[in-house]
Amino acid sequence: MATQKDNEPTNTPPAAGQPAAGQATQEVTLRLDERNLKSSYANAFRTNATAEEVMVDFGLNLVVPPSKQGGQPEILFQVNERIIMNYFQAKRLALALGQIIRRHEEQFGEIELDVGKRRKTSG
Repeated sequence: MATQKDNEPTNTPPAAGQPAAGQATQEVTLRLDERNLKSSYANAFRTNATAEEVMVDFGLNLVVPPSKQGGQPEILFQVNERIIMNYFQAKRLALALGQIIRRHEEQFGEIELDVGKRRKTSG
């Protein structure tokens, strides 16, 4: 379920069961229960899908030092959370994330994904 801060407009598409534009609407109150809320940080993710569901694993890329002298360091993907959702919710999430990224880039500039092309900052 998407949430928003007070007085922040949302442009997310209607959820399943909600009327499309032009249909009669009924006002519904949304209450949030955050008693079991926990926060996590992820610097990596992995996706997988079946015909019915999309799975997203979130976690941390950790550099593991070489086990022997002159060995190669490894990157360990430590999976901390797996979110499983249907394609309808996955599409809603993709659209909402796209809108958030677009607004951020309008305010702060384009986010460069290619590490080699990023500006070097002083300090």
